[in-house]
Amino acid sequence: MIEKILETESGNIHYWISENFRNECGTIFFLHGLTASHDLFVNQIEYFSKDYNVIVWDAPAHGLSRPYKDFTYEKAALAAVQILKDNYIKEAAFVGQSMGGFITQSVLKRFPEYVKCFVSLDSTPFGEKYYSRSDRWWLRQIEWMSALYPDKALRKAIAKQCTTTERSYQNMFQMLSVYDKKELCHLMGIGFAGFLEDNCDLKITCPVLLIVGEHDRTGKVIHYNIAWAEELGTSITWIKDAAHNSNDDQPEQVNKYIENFLKKSC
Repeated sequence: MIEKILETESGNIHYWISENFRNECGTIFFLHGLTASHDLFVNQIEYFSKDYNVIVWDAPAHGLSRPYKDFTYEKAALAAVQILKDNYIKEAAFVGQSMGGFITQSVLKRFPEYVKCFVSLDSTPFGEKYYSRSDRWWLRQIEWMSALYPDKALRKAIAKQCTTTERSYQNMFQMLSVYDKKELCHLMGIGFAGFLEDNCDLKITCPVLLIVGEHDRTGKVIHYNIAWAEELGTSITWIKDAAHNSNDDQPEQVNKYIENFLKKSC
């Protein structure tokens, strides 16, 4: 993978793209979740690079893409599309985990022509009807509530909630280590509050695959996905022995499901 940098007024965004880019192959853009980094997809990059061009990034305000001023999902969507434009890519399969699914839907909201298909990994839908007044209130309390935890306990709690295997736990814990506590709490705050700011009723016309870890206990992810699947007229692909970071907990299962979906739908 070749590391590149997208320069923006808010900060530099680091991303990685297949070294041997092949115009005849499709492109997959992997977008990680809140407080993670491109290392979340360590088990996808090599697997899919055999047949596809692959892009991963450290999303704005995450990993190496820091410092970054005034994160919003609109700016993240604009950056994702600019990366495609800079590399002469007209469309890509977007695979968004958690927050990465929010960013994908922010792209679909503004530039649907760039999204050939959408794989949602433990994410939740755009749409006003899905989120109650209580849901919206609690999402806006994340920053100050997170600050109540002792630093190490907070990191352990996040990593434990997201994972079922020791390997994926250690990976998540390592990704969290780049942030000090104040930055970590603020990032979670703007991640959830920012989602509410960009949320809207969204009609998705491209093919969609909903993947959810059967042990995902992050917020109401399972509840929202059941409603989302009904709205889309599709089913949920459940990942056994996996939590919120299902692609890292059980990469063999997830990779096969994504591969089959791409062959049939994209």
